[in-house]
Amino acid sequence: MADIALFHSVLGVRYGILDAAERLRSAGHEVLVVDQYDGRVFDDYEEGLAFYEAIGYGELMGRAVAAVEALPDGFMIAGFSNGGGMAEHVATVRPVRGVLMLSGALPLAMLGGDAWPAGGPAQIHYAVDDPSRPQEWIDAVVDDVRGRWRPGRDLRLPGCRTPVHGRLAAR
Repeated sequence: MADIALFHSVLGVRYGILDAAERLRSAGHEVLVVDQYDGRVFDDYEEGLAFYEAIGYGELMGRAVAAVEALPDGFMIAGFSNGGGMAEHVATVRPVRGVLMLSGALPLAMLGGDAWPAGGPAQIHYAVDDPSRPQEWIDAVVDDVRGRWRPGRDLRLPGCRTPVHGRLAAR
């Protein structure tokens, strides 16, 4: 099975992240849940975003890379919401087997990268009617990935943000 690094949303490591990790472990995978907030969790997006912004994206990207140092090259990486951006960043600096972005994807230019490295599968999962869905960012990521990874898919799922996270974790 695979080694998987799992990154949380702006709310921190909450039940949904732990549940997703446990489901992956029960399928035989080794899962590292990366806690970039040192145990802090939030129930409110505005509070979580304020905490995230206080830390700063550059610092969080550094924490993301440091958190996976012990994993062997070729691990899988997944991230929920802003954790999707963390997963992308790690994929640009470490050899990974694949990237799964769940309700979060950032254009490579926002991460300071020039080009996606050659690699394995990359997928983006968003709810079609998610009011926070940044279609132009998703299109930019798909363009960045196209030709470098396979299959570079943008999976559009029905439903709102919260139920989609639950359904994705259950698969």
